[in-house]
Amino acid sequence: MNLLEKGKETALSVLPVMAIVTVLGLAVVPSSGTPGAAALGATPWWLGRFLLGGGLLILGLTVFLLGVDLGIQPMGERCGAALTRRRSLALLLGAAFVVGLIVTAAEPDIQVFGDQVRGVFPQVRKAALTLSIAGGVGLFMALGLLRTTVGFPLKAVLAASYAGLLLLSLFAPPAFLGIAFDSGGATTGPMTVPFIMALGLGVAAVRAHGGPEGGFGLTGVASVGPVAAVLVYAVLNAHVAAPAPHAAEQGWTNPPAESAEVAESEGWTDSHAESAEVAEAADGSPDSAPRGAPQGLFAPFSHAFPEALRESATSILPLFGLFVLFQFTLLKMTSRQALRLSIGFVWAFFGLTVFLTGVNGGFMQAGRILGATLGGGATGGGLGPWALLVGTGLAFGAIIVCAEPAVWVLSEQVEEASGGAIRRRTLLVFLSLGTALAIGLAMWRAVAGFPLWRLLLPGYALAMLLMVRAPTLYSGIAFDSGGVASGPMTATFLLPLATGACLAVGGNVVTDAFGVVAMVAMTPLIAIQLLGVAYKLREKRAKPAVDTTSIEQ
Repeated sequence: MNLLEKGKETALSVLPVMAIVTVLGLAVVPSSGTPGAAALGATPWWLGRFLLGGGLLILGLTVFLLGVDLGIQPMGERCGAALTRRRSLALLLGAAFVVGLIVTAAEPDIQVFGDQVRGVFPQVRKAALTLSIAGGVGLFMALGLLRTTVGFPLKAVLAASYAGLLLLSLFAPPAFLGIAFDSGGATTGPMTVPFIMALGLGVAAVRAHGGPEGGFGLTGVASVGPVAAVLVYAVLNAHVAAPAPHAAEQGWTNPPAESAEVAESEGWTDSHAESAEVAEAADGSPDSAPRGAPQGLFAPFSHAFPEALRESATSILPLFGLFVLFQFTLLKMTSRQALRLSIGFVWAFFGLTVFLTGVNGGFMQAGRILGATLGGGATGGGLGPWALLVGTGLAFGAIIVCAEPAVWVLSEQVEEASGGAIRRRTLLVFLSLGTALAIGLAMWRAVAGFPLWRLLLPGYALAMLLMVRAPTLYSGIAFDSGGVASGPMTATFLLPLATGACLAVGGNVVTDAFGVVAMVAMTPLIAIQLLGVAYKLREKRAKPAVDTTSIEQ
């Protein structure tokens, strides 16, 4: 697929989001300069920033996907195939552990996640927590590749893994349960997921048992690792479960499903901070008059660009370092082939930088303003405001998941590995339905304020039941999808949308709004496996008709 085709498909996914935000921004958000707009932090430039961020998002995502096709995906597949051809199980598993450890430790979201956990639990050692999470990913990556190599059933591995998580959760301090389950979302960044999926497909292409399904499920298995690691860390360090005094004062006790992205999106860290004029407008100070249009419009992007550059470099450089190491010791490609892959890494770096600049510069503020507006309207009573609140969550959830970089990579790999049997459009539709349900429920919960576990427990139980009936290929894709659906777009727009609604009704953000990442990671398990069950039933009904035709002939 060339650059123009990628740009067209990316634009078709992002433009509907921009259209909905524009309509709602003009229709329901108070005009700038009014007391209501000042209370929301709605400066005169917030909608223009959002539209500019959307343009940068389309450009960045297009270039990033081109880089993945040229560099990241071929590298993963070549490494997996080359390691398997060495016929050394110890080498394969050892390399998988090291790759998982290095890539995860370098993931920017993990660093921010550790800062947020330490902010609530000051006795937690960030280095030890980060190493535990990275080691968990590496260990379960090795387990996933071992399963692919020896042909052990994927469903049995997933069932045993989640049963182990349930057992560990019985002994872990309750305050760590939410942090543990949300840590899985913090490890699935836009750079690591494509490489992990390609590595699994490369191993499966050489030694998988049972067809293309052998290559899927590695990301799903690896996502169990950080959850298990945090639970084990909590069991061994139960004394750190007492929250900091300032956390208790602000209602941060027993935080459920808190992610680094959520905290960052609400300005609890220094990175991606809102620009000065936003804070001034929110405070209603005399100095809150809008600056000149260029400075007021572009200021957040100038603040977001250095951080986006750092995050992109931190995500890509470890993978490129591994590529150089594998090139001299394992792959030994020609100079032309190595140059082509290197160019892919460069494209991916620039694309990811532009993408993160766009979403962090224009999307977070827009999400929070819309969430606060819709949440405040729902407090007035009546079915209409509630329907608008939940309906907006459904619409955004359905559309915005299609703009996640890793979702595009997954859909391409699924269509290619299945020989076209599973169309990318069909997969995206069911992913959109699952994410829409997650965000709709999250918006309802943000205002109503009921516990997160009332949604997670029955949801995961249903996913386990569907795994019994769904084909293995669909189960593997479903658990991989759960890891890739909660990415930068979810963190920078949907999470502020929910927290803005919660704050508007005076709720506790930690107990009422957090958990969006966990919900987004859970619903694809249900949606994609429902697709698999439907496919299985349709195939079963069509088979007798085919047999009858054969007999007549």
